[in-house]
Amino acid sequence: MGSSGNETDKLVVLVEERVEVIVQVENAPSDFSMPGSDGEHLLQQRYGRTTHALAFYKHQVIDHLNSAMQTFLARQELMFVGTADAKGHADSAFRCGHPGFVKVLDERTVAYPEYRGNGVMASLGNILENPHIGLLFIDFGEQIGLHINGGAKIVENNEFLEFLKDHPAEQEILGDAVLKDILESDGGHLERWVMVDVVEAYVQCSKHIPPMQRMDHDIKWGGEDHHAKGGDYFGTAHSQK
Repeated sequence: MGSSGNETDKLVVLVEERVEVIVQVENAPSDFSMPGSDGEHLLQQRYGRTTHALAFYKHQVIDHLNSAMQTFLARQELMFVGTADAKGHADSAFRCGHPGFVKVLDERTVAYPEYRGNGVMASLGNILENPHIGLLFIDFGEQIGLHINGGAKIVENNEFLEFLKDHPAEQEILGDAVLKDILESDGGHLERWVMVDVVEAYVQCSKHIPPMQRMDHDIKWGGEDHHAKGGDYFGTAHSQK
């Protein structure tokens, strides 16, 4: 079959994009390491998005938490947690707490508390098998988000306190009012911590984040009340298996 003019134009465009990418990579700093997976790089090339992705990697993705990100985390009350087991079976979870409940220990380390839950420990079980974790914070008031990807480990309370005592910023961290409140007021419901070594941090754009207004209400951290947990909202207790 003969080639049409449109196919020739498409080929020219693809070549131009590949050349542009090669030039940008060659001009990148010598220590620039391409973030992301092989799969996303393959799809970027397949769908002609390599140039856009490279620009995002170079200008939006960093391997630590800068001061603006740390300030952002200090006021967040919720996050979404992505984990997977050793076989790659994925799970998503929701975590929340006092504003700033996810503590920035330094620019490459964060920690969040694990409260008493339903006893399944799906996220912790995955972390035990596979340390890779993805945290997503959405600020519905500011309509902006932050992704943090890295390696997680489970830390018991006594281990966490011992770690803080040896930390260069011990006084600042232990003097944090939110952390003190978690350790003292929530002590009966606080079970352990998850510490995350930051590998990637980047923005979640605000384009499609719906604006929401926060409403004050009482929260029973780690409560065992069945109704407070939502009861059998989806009617699964008596559903046909």
